[in-house]
Amino acid sequence: MGTTIKMPYAKSYLETEIVDDKLLAVLESKAHNYHAAAEQAEIVRQALQQPIGSPRLRDLAKGKRKIVIIASDHTRPVPSRIIAPLLLEEIRQGNPDADITFLIATGFHRSTTTEEMINKFGEKIVREEKIIVHDCRDVSGMKNIGTLPSGGSIIINKLALEADLLLAEGFIEPHFFAGFSGGRKSVLPGIVSKETVLANHCAKFIASDKARAGNLNGNPLHIDMLYAAKVAKLAFIVNVVIDADKKIIKAYAGDMEKAHNAGCLFVGELASVKAVPADIVITSNGGYPLDQNIYQTVKGMSAAEATVKQGGVIIICSACNDGHGGEAFYKWFAEEAGGAQKVMDKIMKIEAAETIADQWEAQILARIQLKATVIIVTDCCDHKFIEAMHMKAAKTLPEAIDMAKSIAGEAATFTVIPDGVSVIVNE
Repeated sequence: MGTTIKMPYAKSYLETEIVDDKLLAVLESKAHNYHAAAEQAEIVRQALQQPIGSPRLRDLAKGKRKIVIIASDHTRPVPSRIIAPLLLEEIRQGNPDADITFLIATGFHRSTTTEEMINKFGEKIVREEKIIVHDCRDVSGMKNIGTLPSGGSIIINKLALEADLLLAEGFIEPHFFAGFSGGRKSVLPGIVSKETVLANHCAKFIASDKARAGNLNGNPLHIDMLYAAKVAKLAFIVNVVIDADKKIIKAYAGDMEKAHNAGCLFVGELASVKAVPADIVITSNGGYPLDQNIYQTVKGMSAAEATVKQGGVIIICSACNDGHGGEAFYKWFAEEAGGAQKVMDKIMKIEAAETIADQWEAQILARIQLKATVIIVTDCCDHKFIEAMHMKAAKTLPEAIDMAKSIAGEAATFTVIPDGVSVIVNE
């Protein structure tokens, strides 16, 4: 007898069967079976009506001339087409004449395209509202406003600094080194300069045992991020929690820190699962839009890392239709014949002030490769990119399983994590 497993992949799923006596566990967030108390828009509306630790947004907006809404970019499955109209409605009820700008928080990612904006917000908002895409490399559009606790400069988009009221929309999920997404992350790395991102994402911080999914306490990256958001005067957030279908099941609005903490507590309770060590761990990066490239796919791998046995195999289903996702990230592996250990050794010698673009993602991928062989399942990405980065590639899930068994043995055991970015795996 076998159990059918269904893995998110692009905008669909990949399925296969695992023999029951080899399948040790299927680890899933309880968010996927959580029954929301209302329709999506109503959940957000109720959160706006009862903000945590803050006056209502309509009251904050009164008398404010320039209002900037930081919005997530194309790599995040934030249902902005639901959130944004409600934010605009709430603001304009308090201040019909407000000058409102959406600032897309691309962080260190590529620019968001018009098509991606329409997909995210809907045509009406893209057509009628002001939308600016942040560029972390455009120094002329930035201003230095201080120093992070870690010593790096806080260089931030001038649009945010010129706002009379700065707010952000986003979502909360486990984050593989920042603890949780959402809240303060809209500012750092969302709308800061390349220099500030590099300082925050240094090798020492990424190597910290506190820089893990589900942990904010003592997390050095989070401490910097929270400080930057406070200095930038992020006054109000609307963060949602979503299920496997990317539907809103909960929303938190209000004070940037208090509302975010409440949301993280909820997500932590839903997402925490106990590791079940296995020879082979099968996971995904949650499907579109999170599985567009190899760079983002490291997140899902990190969940599998927490439960795969040393020397085992991680299989991750991820379309990677956008390729590697970062030339610098790719080159760490493609140009290093020595493999993961050499990559790790080089990165750990880099001082915080000398941090190189995307080294943090390379550092985590190297750490994962030092524990397990990684196989990416994709029929949308040229396999040469994957192989050049010292991983294996398969076009189908059954093919990947056969490859994994050839490494781990025919008697290998399996743990399955259908959505690797949605869980906090406690070792």
